[in-house]
Amino acid sequence: TGKGTLGNQIAKTRGWHLLDSGALYRAFAFTANQRGIAPADIQGIGVLGRETEFSFDIAASGEVEIRVNGREVSMRVRGEGCGRLASMYAAIPAVRSRLIEHQRSRRQDPGLVADGRDMGTVVFPDATLKIFLTASPEIRAQRRYNQLKSKDFDVTLRRLEAEIAERDKQDASRMVAPLVAASDAVVIDTSRRRIGEIVEEVDGLLS
Repeated sequence: TGKGTLGNQIAKTRGWHLLDSGALYRAFAFTANQRGIAPADIQGIGVLGRETEFSFDIAASGEVEIRVNGREVSMRVRGEGCGRLASMYAAIPAVRSRLIEHQRSRRQDPGLVADGRDMGTVVFPDATLKIFLTASPEIRAQRRYNQLKSKDFDVTLRRLEAEIAERDKQDASRMVAPLVAASDAVVIDTSRRRIGEIVEEVDGLLS
């Protein structure tokens, strides 16, 4: 829907901190998979959560750089395979309770832009402003396809459409922190709008 791009631009414009929740879950799932820690291994998940430091920085290009214990892993966690893994781990209460501590610790002056599917409902229910972005599945898949192809990922548009639909279904139906709009969120459909217009609108809502 463009939430990553929107979050990056608002954070950069205002000089605020940025939390990319999706990248956090991808980095956690990637690390767990690398270490052979299955979603059912609650003890292993707890150890991983305690021993692993995740950090995010906005590069000069505007892209979010993801690090696990200081090691840059951005390209390795951006593929759709890692997205499927992240959705699996995100459904586990032990994972969410561990990572929510990390997310809330990012709320620091002068401000924070938090990008994620449960930011306004679970992680920061008292946020000053909540934005819920939506777009048609076809447009979301096309945007994701263009983004991944620009990074030389081997993807097909049809497969992306199916994977996005499946991930949405999983996230919306999970028992813990399902994907829903907060009751006080401003809903913006980005399907037919340029990102510059949306950044301007959201920045105006913050003023």
